[in-house]
Amino acid sequence: MREENKQTQLSQPKEKKAIIYTLGLPLVSGLFRTFLPVKYHGLEHISSLDAPFILMGNHTTMLDPVIMAVAAPKEQIRFVGKKELWKCKPFAWFANHLRAIPVDRHNTDMEAMRACMRVVREGHVLGIFPEGTRYHNGLMTELESGVAMIALRAKVPLVPVYIAGRLRLFRRLHVYVGKPIMMDDLQEMGVNTDSCKLLLGRITQTYAALDAQRPED
Repeated sequence: MREENKQTQLSQPKEKKAIIYTLGLPLVSGLFRTFLPVKYHGLEHISSLDAPFILMGNHTTMLDPVIMAVAAPKEQIRFVGKKELWKCKPFAWFANHLRAIPVDRHNTDMEAMRACMRVVREGHVLGIFPEGTRYHNGLMTELESGVAMIALRAKVPLVPVYIAGRLRLFRRLHVYVGKPIMMDDLQEMGVNTDSCKLLLGRITQTYAALDAQRPED
């Protein structure tokens, strides 16, 4: 599957980033070096990868996708977001230009599932938040099973990003990028309830380990 993804990617011209993405990312990166300082750890786990892959993060604020995008500047990340956000026309315009994917969190959304699979099959980076909504606690809490299904079916690297807090003026925020989560043994089991449950448990353990790296306040 990985080789098929690579062949498909090579057979297609590389898609240009959206203008909003191209212009906005350097500006945000500048803010993260000055007024809203962000310290990234483990960026080599992303920089050593070529698309396609899945970038997964915990979700505490609306700015989490921006923080993840700065961590992976080589590619435009296609983020998944709850469809309710698309009810706001300005946000819908912005999200559509950034090629985001709306998803129904309360039902099995096969259209969104197919859109996510299309992202990785076409050689891009998918950005997901396994919790499905924002939580004030930085650690993973209740995880959506659909995330595990996508990750197991995609058969591409699943890279965890742990955002250890919130952006604040002149207060450093630490962001930890972990090694891709191992899934080969789970993929051999097929995509089913057991393999999805095991992967969600593995994700929870990964974030607990990343949280243990946080400096003491």
